[in-house]
Amino acid sequence: MIEIDGRLAIPEEEIEVSFIRAGGPGGQNVNKVATAAQLRFDLRRSQALPGPVKARLRRLAGHRLTRAGEIVITARSHRSQADNRREAVERLVALVREAAVPPKFRVPTRPSRTQKRKRTDAKKQRGAVKRLRKAPRGEE
Repeated sequence: MIEIDGRLAIPEEEIEVSFIRAGGPGGQNVNKVATAAQLRFDLRRSQALPGPVKARLRRLAGHRLTRAGEIVITARSHRSQADNRREAVERLVALVREAAVPPKFRVPTRPSRTQKRKRTDAKKQRGAVKRLRKAPRGEE
């Protein structure tokens, strides 16, 4: 089980990790060894996550979500398969952890009558200061 937080965990069976060639600099090692980890998590078929978390995760996944409903995460920054696998799992956990937090709803408020009056008084006072800075009319 991959622990997300105190109440959520994803079974290892729901995650598929394959290794692909990483590309980029690294000489012969990069050309011969498949060290990049590609993690696939089928969001549609997952039984571990509740519906609201799945919906938020679908929104957060963005380009990592395929049309088939799988989240694909590729980690290729390390030279070993184990490190790349660990990084891919950590990135999935971070994504699910972010989706597990329900959004805070903003309660719209309106300024009170006193606040409105203070604001207009401040504007009038500022306008009066600016008026005093001007040269009197007729004298130049």
